[in-house]
Amino acid sequence: MLTLWRQRPILVSAFLLATALTLFFAGRLVVQTIYWSNPAHHEQRVSEWMTIGYIARSWGLEPQKLDALTGFPVPKIKGHPQTLREIATDRGVPVETVIAEAEAAIATLKQAVPQP
Repeated sequence: MLTLWRQRPILVSAFLLATALTLFFAGRLVVQTIYWSNPAHHEQRVSEWMTIGYIARSWGLEPQKLDALTGFPVPKIKGHPQTLREIATDRGVPVETVIAEAEAAIATLKQAVPQP
């Protein structure tokens, strides 16, 4: 390997970088697959720490539809997905109000989705 490094340092560096990126994304895939395959993470009760993306993933809904129905801000406004607590703080309302809006939107979207 040392000989190859001396002969072709750019090629070996590119290979090592590609290998590291592959391992990183493969690791993320495995972690997310294990996390979301646990039934305890499905249809969780809505809490203030959750983001719209997390709620949508947990309930098997599309985040864009959930955003549109609730009128919550676009996730990139602050550069990161906002939690329900952040949304409530920005609106100046209690977090329970935002949670109730999210739960109502979930119920509406679940009724619209045909059950298998």
